[in-house]
Amino acid sequence: MTFQKQALFWTAGLAAFILALYVLSPVLLPFVAGMALAYALDPLADRLEKLGLSRLVATVVILVVFALVFLVVLIALVPVLSHQVAQFAERLPDYAHKLQQVFRDVSQSWLQMSWVRDLLGMNGPEGASPISNSGIVGQVAGWFGQLLQSLLSGGLALVNLVALLTVTPVVAFYLLNDWDRMIARIDSWLPRDHAETIRSLARQIDEALAGFVRGQGLVCLTLGIFYAAGLSLVGLNFGLLIGLGAGLISFIPYVGSIAGFLVSIGVASVQFWPDWLMIAAVAVVFFVGQFLEGNVLQPKLVGGHVGLHPVWLMFALFAFGYLFGFVGMLIAVPLAAAVGVLARFGLRQYLDSRFYTGSDSDAPRS
Repeated sequence: MTFQKQALFWTAGLAAFILALYVLSPVLLPFVAGMALAYALDPLADRLEKLGLSRLVATVVILVVFALVFLVVLIALVPVLSHQVAQFAERLPDYAHKLQQVFRDVSQSWLQMSWVRDLLGMNGPEGASPISNSGIVGQVAGWFGQLLQSLLSGGLALVNLVALLTVTPVVAFYLLNDWDRMIARIDSWLPRDHAETIRSLARQIDEALAGFVRGQGLVCLTLGIFYAAGLSLVGLNFGLLIGLGAGLISFIPYVGSIAGFLVSIGVASVQFWPDWLMIAAVAVVFFVGQFLEGNVLQPKLVGGHVGLHPVWLMFALFAFGYLFGFVGMLIAVPLAAAVGVLARFGLRQYLDSRFYTGSDSDAPRS
């Protein structure tokens, strides 16, 4: 088969995959979630097999333990979180109004300082106060409140995913039980001339994906527990909800910490104003969390071998989330890892080819 025919074949296969993903995205979620769960638990099943258990018994043990742990966490957290979500939604308009008042008070206190008035050009004959008289502060607070409301509405929509609990475990069970046989069958379908190259690329993709999914999952869980405990100990209203939410969305670089910090400071400003010490204590929780993430959690749990640049990861999450919804966000990381590995492979092939060297031979560069 010529290079042109091979390129046409794989391009057609990729187009068919994207089309199927787009058409079937409304029903793919439990299957993608089950596949992700089976992929994450496969190393544990392999270890149990080495201890003498059959694949079926290992699968049953893993899923039963996982289901029990998940059920305990669900029973312990759902009543508290649902109560906090309902209260937060109820108080959100009042919080936005009080936050506007806090901003106005802060701006007024700053405008009493002569050097600030000189900087803003407010010591003229009019002596006007463009910040206090304009509606900028109110508009910013109102926009922030609307943003929180939209985020909350989107979060509440995810509650419908509870229905997936009846399908995802079944999918995960069959995939985890048949994982090794499935991989062996797919390996037998590889084109024989390029089988070793494809296996090498698949191993690199698996290393990058496993390093990110399993490592970053532990990072998100640890940060969620730390933020929730820290904010609750400080006494912040809805600290458990905000902390867990900030930790769980920390798989998007910087987004979880920034969103959690902004929401926490907004709630703390309304709750503790004018006690700057308590507001600073809330900020310290996130600063300590960022220090732990950057200097302890990320190097130890994720490491530097993942190969997923934060900008590329954020683009993949937002792009696939926009195109395919929640299913797109689930497959964004695997596809980003795959594209990254394939792009590096293509770059190496290009640098070793005559298109780069300008020579007539395809010998590797010296």
